[in-house]
Amino acid sequence: MSASSGVPIPSAPPSYEEAVGIHVNYPYPHPVPEPDLKPDGKGMNPPTYMGQPAPVNNPVTVQTVYVQQPVVFYDRPVQMCCPACNQMIVTRVSYDSGALTWLSCGGLCLLGCVAGCCLIPFCIDALKDVDHTCPNCNTLVGSYKRL
Repeated sequence: MSASSGVPIPSAPPSYEEAVGIHVNYPYPHPVPEPDLKPDGKGMNPPTYMGQPAPVNNPVTVQTVYVQQPVVFYDRPVQMCCPACNQMIVTRVSYDSGALTWLSCGGLCLLGCVAGCCLIPFCIDALKDVDHTCPNCNTLVGSYKRL
């Protein structure tokens, strides 16, 4: 390439900002530290960001919430905290005739046990529903339904 073509030959390649297209005159996204700042003992002072308000120390209120695991009721007594009297208890169980008891009675009637044998399911606790009550305040705290 000769100089006679009228196009000047560059003496050095373009800088990164010129090649990528970053405007050199455009302000930086963060403030440039001023030269008169002195570093503290740990390194450079952090830059102060413009446009962000200074953090305000608001009083923080803390509330403690105790979460009790869900209690699963079966046909045995359960140790738990009573929701009514807030005492640690072992529940008192009582048995009531439920859907399984009545279906068993009906099934025995269909099989021909009509002379009183169909009433046997009402004497078996394993076929009845279970109610759990608090022994301190007698509050019903849960139930276990067979069906």
